[in-house]
Amino acid sequence: MKPFLILQLRPVDAACQNELEAILRFGQLQESEIVRIRMEEAGIPNLNLEDYSGVIVGGGASNVSDPVDKKTAYQLRFENDLDRLLTQIVEEDFPYLGCCYGLGILGRHLGGQVSKDFYSEPAGGSTILLTPEGERDELMEGLPTEFRALVGHKEACQFVPAGATLLAESEDCLVQMIRYKSNIYATQFHPEMDQDGLIFRIHVYNNHGYYEPDEMEQLIDRVSREEIIHPQMILKNFVSKYKQP
Repeated sequence: MKPFLILQLRPVDAACQNELEAILRFGQLQESEIVRIRMEEAGIPNLNLEDYSGVIVGGGASNVSDPVDKKTAYQLRFENDLDRLLTQIVEEDFPYLGCCYGLGILGRHLGGQVSKDFYSEPAGGSTILLTPEGERDELMEGLPTEFRALVGHKEACQFVPAGATLLAESEDCLVQMIRYKSNIYATQFHPEMDQDGLIFRIHVYNNHGYYEPDEMEQLIDRVSREEIIHPQMILKNFVSKYKQP
């Protein structure tokens, strides 16, 4: 089949590899069925979307809403490249699944407001609620109307971008998942993460501002008691829906 394009932005090798392995596992993909690009290393080359079944953008410590003078050179480079690619994705309504940062960059591209003013969530579990539109969406097949997912983000969409459909929300975060046009999706929560994945990242991202370092053991204990079994279906459904021979 045509491969899925996996775009990553995590400069820490261990975290980047862990995210990739989770996408492969929960998306039920083989390495031969993807093309992986680490955007933080060299940006995004010119691509022909016709060569791919879909695009999946992962998360990372970068924040869309940070001032330009606070962003690294590699973030400025890959955000410029990603904006260029998103222009084509939006024009063609090309299959896209953004995870965490992948929602922020899409929201900004669509003219939405992404900031740290409201709706940030500490690392841990959150109860996600599907909207009526979410309940009817194919990507939510097999998910209950209410489920637990893992989150951890400093910024968020402050409202639903114009033209987008809200598919999921939570008590602490207004925009948990959207669809734009028919095939462009993004989540604030992590559809590629289970308890073990978050615990791994808690260790990797110690001292990155997601939590106080002296709270790490308590956070790990809380996460280990979560049962995260539903969000990963979104990845599986995305791959199943859009894979092309």
